[in-house]
Amino acid sequence: MTNNDKRYNVGGVMLERPFKIRRLGHFGFNLDKIEEGRAFYGDLLGFKVSDLADFSRAPWFPKDADLGPQGYFMRYGTDHHAMVLFSKKVMDHRSDRKFADGVTINQITWQCGSLKEIADAHTYFTDHQVRIQRVGRDMPGSNWHTYVYDPDGHTNELYYGIEQIGWNQLSKPHALYYRGFNEKPPLPQMSEAAELKDAAEKGINILAGHKPNGNLSETYDVDGVLLARPFKITKIGPVSLFVDDVDTAERFYTERLGFIRSEEATYRGARCVFLRCGAEHHTLGLFPKELRRTLGLSERSSCMSFGIELGSYAQLREAIAFLKSRGVEIIDAIPPELYPGIDYSAFALDPDGHCIQLYYYMEQIGWDGRVRPASERRKVTSSWPEALEPLADTYQDQVFQGPLG
Repeated sequence: MTNNDKRYNVGGVMLERPFKIRRLGHFGFNLDKIEEGRAFYGDLLGFKVSDLADFSRAPWFPKDADLGPQGYFMRYGTDHHAMVLFSKKVMDHRSDRKFADGVTINQITWQCGSLKEIADAHTYFTDHQVRIQRVGRDMPGSNWHTYVYDPDGHTNELYYGIEQIGWNQLSKPHALYYRGFNEKPPLPQMSEAAELKDAAEKGINILAGHKPNGNLSETYDVDGVLLARPFKITKIGPVSLFVDDVDTAERFYTERLGFIRSEEATYRGARCVFLRCGAEHHTLGLFPKELRRTLGLSERSSCMSFGIELGSYAQLREAIAFLKSRGVEIIDAIPPELYPGIDYSAFALDPDGHCIQLYYYMEQIGWDGRVRPASERRKVTSSWPEALEPLADTYQDQVFQGPLG
């Protein structure tokens, strides 16, 4: 891959690519233990089920096999889904998507700013021989997208917009899925408001969607709101990947997707890279696969860890105690050198052995694009204090939108 001098007008700003990734929008796993996974991510971590996965109408779906539960679309805020859990048994039957050996990540999904960016990204990837998986608009979620593979076979989705779930907690009903696309859409497309008007004129009940039911009583006082657990998810990411070759993966994510390298580290002779797409220190970490055994992590997956931000340091402390009391394994495998920009953090294992990073703070990068020198970062102690002194960028990231529950 090589860069050229061509630039693209993206909303009136000239960029090296015809799109700009703004943030990690959602993420997913293919799980062997799908029901245990739903309980872990739903009951314990607090993701709400917004819709059930249903692939039964797909041409590839076996009509004579009992594959069990297919999966779940889950959210922590108003986006239709931020986490997707699919049955690995079901995904292994798919003919329209291929998962490389050892890739248990279903998708890594990046939000761009407009539908035009998604359409132009498809052309850009075609021109630069990036392997495209599919393009169109999926239901549920209503997000327009282009899917591509990275050099290790991870599915990266670029999308524009996603269905928003409001105060009544209802997702779109299945009858609205007629606006799905399995090909690159012609532009322009009608607005979401026009879609709702069109559906109403067709006699569709737009309030017939899925509504989640919690399994735990809301008894914990979380900063003045009663919730089912003593913490609230406020953001997802970073995603940390084990890859065959860090240099090759870095070139793909920087040259083709537009990520910026924040810094790199060497751990026991292994080069590790941290990339960002916005103001946070990193949204993506790349690590050589040989570190899996060094760190004692599962060699069945290329996911080193998946990050979940909680509302505060106090909530992080409470979350650790809450998860331990319910039998979740908390590990000390990953040293602080492998998550720069984050100070106090904990790592929990899901039922399939995936490592989930819980944290409360991420270093923010300013206008000059420079990260904080390591010597000026907070020193993490083995004995966690009850409260911390603020840093210059404490609570400087965007506040969680909407009520906590």
